[in-house]
Amino acid sequence: MLGVVSMDTLPDTHIPEVAFAGRSNVGKSSLINALTGRKQLARASTEPGRTRELNFFDMHGRLRIVDLPGYGFAKAPKEVAARWTRLTQNYLRGRVNLKRVFLLIDSRHGIKPSDEAIMKVLDSAAVVYQIVLTKTDKLKPSEALKRVEETQAKVARRPAAFPVISATSSAKRDGLDELRGEISTLALPAGDS
Repeated sequence: MLGVVSMDTLPDTHIPEVAFAGRSNVGKSSLINALTGRKQLARASTEPGRTRELNFFDMHGRLRIVDLPGYGFAKAPKEVAARWTRLTQNYLRGRVNLKRVFLLIDSRHGIKPSDEAIMKVLDSAAVVYQIVLTKTDKLKPSEALKRVEETQAKVARRPAAFPVISATSSAKRDGLDELRGEISTLALPAGDS
């Protein structure tokens, strides 16, 4: 793992990267850990907003997973939160090897104004992003299906939105194989690293 707090310390760009973004407490660390099968790869915390840097995880030289700081209600001084926001936005706008951002949305709440603000940044930077609904185990199956349909309708006209909505539960492991499949299409082929 490599933690980065400034643009001049980013790793080189020869390996494709996928970034995970989302509001504080959306289940980002839990999802990264569930996807990789490593319980403590990304540090999950009961205190929202613990990720305060860009965390890069090397996946066997074929792909890097980037855990971005959560946005929303992080308990941090305003100037510190502003610094994370600038770092994240600069990374999103200027990273040539960034293949996709997986934008996590809590399925219980749907897309919030802060999520729409991030989508606007990604749309204007022409960074492809895919919506991943988290915590679907907290909804009835019919509610989860309805949330997927609502989310699809909200992002249908956004220029950089990937057309597939992923519905996941880290706790029940729902949707993880499908999401892993999406991610694997973005990695270097085995033997090319």
